[in-house]
Amino acid sequence: MLHLLGYFAAIFIGLSLGIMGGGGSILTVPVLVYLMGVSPVLSTAYSLFVVGATSVVGAAGYFRKGLVSVPTALVFLATSLVAVFATRKLLMPAIPAELFTVGSVVFTKDLLVLVAFAVLMVVAATSMIRSRQAEEILHDDEQHKHRINYPLILTVGAIVGLLTGFVGAGGGFLIIPALVLFARLPMKLAVGTSLLIIATNSLIGFTGDLSAGTPIDWSFLGGFLAFALAGIVLGTYLARFISGTRLKPAFGWFTLFMGTFILLRELVFR
Repeated sequence: MLHLLGYFAAIFIGLSLGIMGGGGSILTVPVLVYLMGVSPVLSTAYSLFVVGATSVVGAAGYFRKGLVSVPTALVFLATSLVAVFATRKLLMPAIPAELFTVGSVVFTKDLLVLVAFAVLMVVAATSMIRSRQAEEILHDDEQHKHRINYPLILTVGAIVGLLTGFVGAGGGFLIIPALVLFARLPMKLAVGTSLLIIATNSLIGFTGDLSAGTPIDWSFLGGFLAFALAGIVLGTYLARFISGTRLKPAFGWFTLFMGTFILLRELVFR
């Protein structure tokens, strides 16, 4: 029964990516852990593959419309690719199985990943809940044309690469504001460029897992991906009729609930 819910959730993940251009990937790890029974660390690897592949489909749609800035993406990826590959290839395998104890809670590698992911969910949820005000600020800022702030773009790229590698999420809620504020891209162009960055980061991060010898259940992963791809194709079609901006706050509250649930479950009611 839980597995059926997991496959349904995979469709929902792709659907949200197709409609909003981001956000859905933040649910991939919790779905894999709590519904599909995959270990937290392995779930981050699976998430990179699923998020990367679905983002390729989304980015292709924007590319056909001329809404992807490849030069800007290359600047962003200059540091983020190095960070995400090094995190998956070197940092994750180097983290010991047991880290430290706080009270009665033993912080294992799996628990650290879940807690870090839950915190990221809360931050992302706050960003989505405030999306209308934030996007108004970003749109207003588009009227002021300045030089691209390359140092900040490169810095944010490295931070996103580290986060993507550690928790297996795309980081679109960080990438889009950075592209608008520091690269001076219009909002729609920023969304398309963000999907290209997310796709590249995620898939390169996944190659880090492969080179590190992470065991992959390809039949399971392929099946899960198929449902997510069906969702993003449907979401891309529905995006013509549904406003992603209006959906983001509601999706943000759901993500906030999920992040809080994970923190309480893993740290309080464990």
